[in-house]
Amino acid sequence: MQPRVTAILVAPGGATYLDRTLDGLSRQTRPPEALVVVDTGGPDSPAGRLSLSGAAQLTSVPGARTFGEAVAHGVSLSQPEDARPRDADDEWLWLLGHDNAPAPDALERLMSTVEVAPSVAVAGPKLMRWDEPGTIAEFGETMTRYGASMPLVENELDQGQHDIHDDVLGVAAGGMLVRRSVWVALGGFDPGLPHIDASLDFSVRARLAGHRVVVVPTARVSNDGHPEDFGQEHGGHARRARLRRAAQLHRRLVYAPVAALPLHWLSLVPLAVVRSVWHLLTKNPGAVLGEFSTALRVAFGGGRIPAARRALHRTRSTSWSAVEPLRASYNQVRERRVNERDALVARGEDSADPRASFIGSGGLWVVVATTVVGVIAFLRLLREPALTGGGLLPLSTSVGELWRSVGWGWREIGAGFVGPSDPFALVVALLGSATFWSPSTSVLALYLLAAPVAALGTFFAARRITSRSWVPAVAAALYALSSPLFSALQTGHLGAVVAHVALPFFVWALIGSARSWASGAASSLLFALVAAGAPSLLPALVVLWIGSLATRPRGIHRMIAVPLPALVLFAPLAIVQIMRGTWWGIVADPGVPSRTEAASPLQLLLTSPETGANGWTALLGGAVEGSTLAVLVAVAVAPLALLALAAPFVGSRTRAVPALVLALLGYLTAVAATQVSITGVGSETTTVWAGSGLSLYLLGLIGAAAVTLDRLPRVAPASGVVVAVFAVVAAVPVLIGSLSGAADVRSSSGRILSAYVAAEAEASPDIGTLVLTPQPDGSLAVSLEHGQGATLDDQSTLDSTAQSLSSTNDDLTVLAGNLVSRSGFDPSADLARQGVGFVLLTESGDDAEAAALGQRASEALDADASFLPVGDTSNGLLWRYVDATDQREPHPDGGPLGVIVGITWALVLGSALLLAIPTTPRRRRSRAGTPEAEQPATTFDEERDD
Repeated sequence: MQPRVTAILVAPGGATYLDRTLDGLSRQTRPPEALVVVDTGGPDSPAGRLSLSGAAQLTSVPGARTFGEAVAHGVSLSQPEDARPRDADDEWLWLLGHDNAPAPDALERLMSTVEVAPSVAVAGPKLMRWDEPGTIAEFGETMTRYGASMPLVENELDQGQHDIHDDVLGVAAGGMLVRRSVWVALGGFDPGLPHIDASLDFSVRARLAGHRVVVVPTARVSNDGHPEDFGQEHGGHARRARLRRAAQLHRRLVYAPVAALPLHWLSLVPLAVVRSVWHLLTKNPGAVLGEFSTALRVAFGGGRIPAARRALHRTRSTSWSAVEPLRASYNQVRERRVNERDALVARGEDSADPRASFIGSGGLWVVVATTVVGVIAFLRLLREPALTGGGLLPLSTSVGELWRSVGWGWREIGAGFVGPSDPFALVVALLGSATFWSPSTSVLALYLLAAPVAALGTFFAARRITSRSWVPAVAAALYALSSPLFSALQTGHLGAVVAHVALPFFVWALIGSARSWASGAASSLLFALVAAGAPSLLPALVVLWIGSLATRPRGIHRMIAVPLPALVLFAPLAIVQIMRGTWWGIVADPGVPSRTEAASPLQLLLTSPETGANGWTALLGGAVEGSTLAVLVAVAVAPLALLALAAPFVGSRTRAVPALVLALLGYLTAVAATQVSITGVGSETTTVWAGSGLSLYLLGLIGAAAVTLDRLPRVAPASGVVVAVFAVVAAVPVLIGSLSGAADVRSSSGRILSAYVAAEAEASPDIGTLVLTPQPDGSLAVSLEHGQGATLDDQSTLDSTAQSLSSTNDDLTVLAGNLVSRSGFDPSADLARQGVGFVLLTESGDDAEAAALGQRASEALDADASFLPVGDTSNGLLWRYVDATDQREPHPDGGPLGVIVGITWALVLGSALLLAIPTTPRRRRSRAGTPEAEQPATTFDEERDD
């Protein structure tokens, strides 16, 4: 008697696939005896309006959410109990989805295989791509030693190379032919596997029940879809990864021996942490949340696992050794990964790369030249291992002290307070850790390497928007040898230096962030780095980010979190500043507060962050009138400006306009900075450093000029040389400022206070030094420094932008006022409470009022028997307090809030760092003559679009 076949066709809705599938069924050379169409699409589904005839029947199950649930309903209705043949082994079920269109001879080929092999209970066809009938979509399934499922063959051109396969561990659900008695005995698909791996699990259970599972290479079924997309219009990679992981964990707990269950259960969450780190490294952040949600759901909501274990135990008749040979070995898995990687690299090598070569196009020579310039410019600073002056102080002598200044905790500045550190404190800690044996040396190294590193970043950024080989080298030279950078170096604005160096790298990463997770993560870290060094750039950076989202909406999911690290870093500081009413203090410059002579808008337009026409006024000593110097500097800068303004008319507007917007944002930031006075310097306030805005302004001008040079005729190289020479000439005074003695920064041994105090601090680290500084207006600035003195990592904008004195600082001012006056005031109690052991009266300079105040203070301290004069030191006059002790009132720590801030910073920055590390082979898909800004990012892999 001929075996009976019942086709179960599940239609979740949509006529696109269903018509072709039904047409394939009607053309079968060996038609099924019965057809059951299970409509899960609801009342408006096209399947509900089908007109079926003969042995076909239609049933509607609108509540069915999975393929297995719909199949189970169809099987239950396929044939009444009393109508079934006595020999149920001769009855077969053919499972089809709406997107499984069988070839005319598919069922005939399947039946011819199972009819001659009674041991076969499950047979699967060769699934072909729906729109590419010559390509194999899937052919057989297996799993690794750790239970991860994988197709045996996937996305390969069908040349008969796999037709020798027969016995497999599993087959796909679409097109599966299964003996009805086996289906009933095994209970169908496991309800705990609603989407992925249901057919693989069923095949494994069939194997363990003593049956064979085979593939039939001559039976073909067109397929378009995945099990996890059942009833879904779109199935993103993140959803697939979550469902696949859930299926793997479910099967692991079902298949595991009883003794191993506790170990598997305990490892669920730790494995989620490890796998999440791996997902970040492999640029698959969409799977991270799924890892944790899946692990927690399986660990604490796995109610279907006991039932699945009982079902497996009930039907199992053979050991796991029966399926072991059919599992994928380590070598097979490794070979597949190597082949996939080789294919990726091969696709990247199919096209030429016309971009500028770093070595062959002059980039290396520009970096070398700027290195030489940097060494020569700061040659005088190489005599000592540290730098001081302007906005600089030496760093703490140990890396541990650097990191104690990061986050939320005790701020050792002035009288001290508990609060958040500046985000720049993290940058200083990282910088000092690079030369852990002498942290201050890292600042000196930055001074020497700032120009070449800025040149390197500009070269790569310019290479992304140009095609001519020499243009990036010109852009690199212009940006590296510029007034904003060397002015910041001379005045000790270390944060501005870091921002200037990091800006071109940020632009470079932001350009590629729409197509690459790694670029997006890198741009988020660089966003935070630039903002930490120059908080005044925060508004401009946010505008750039919003512009990137608006112009490249397809990459929003990769760029949406670009500001997140900066937001996390600035949040504690911003909250405190807002709560005390000094919200504008968020944009204050980090580091030691120093006076800045704000430049006029015209001087800013000429890239001069301070008055003096880029230093020409000081260099020439008044030999040339200021107006004449301004004209000469304008002439020198004019070629660059003209090329930049011509960019929208000569070059590509899609690249020229963003560059000019960048320049405009930078200039507006610089102008606004000169109008904001928020940082206290002695008895006065000073404006925000305008040089950071000028760095952005100059970068935009150079970018626009590069676009123009990229489109000019053959005379363009000469034009580029002229622009570079003129611009560098305009910045000559600041380039040689250190050599000419005009720089505020000077070399230092690393000792902040005198050797006498430093020696005492070795034995008593908490001993305090009261520092008195006469001011030009006749007032007295007071500060308290503990140990060996204040360091750069001690600085806090919360202190420098405070609008009123704390009670402790108020006590200090009263104490200082009484010490420098002849009175009967007994300072012993206040000195002991603050732990003061020394009083330092700094030099008053050439100002008459300050000198007079300094003289009166010196006489008062000499007359006070509580103080012994130590003498004149390199920092000023020093007195020792006779009754000094090393006892100091204990200060509070950061408490739970410090732990929360530290953990949050570590999680966010650590995740971004892992995601930013390139771990995939580089792809170059460029077209000759096409600028890279219009091509996919090539430094990082194009990851999944989810």
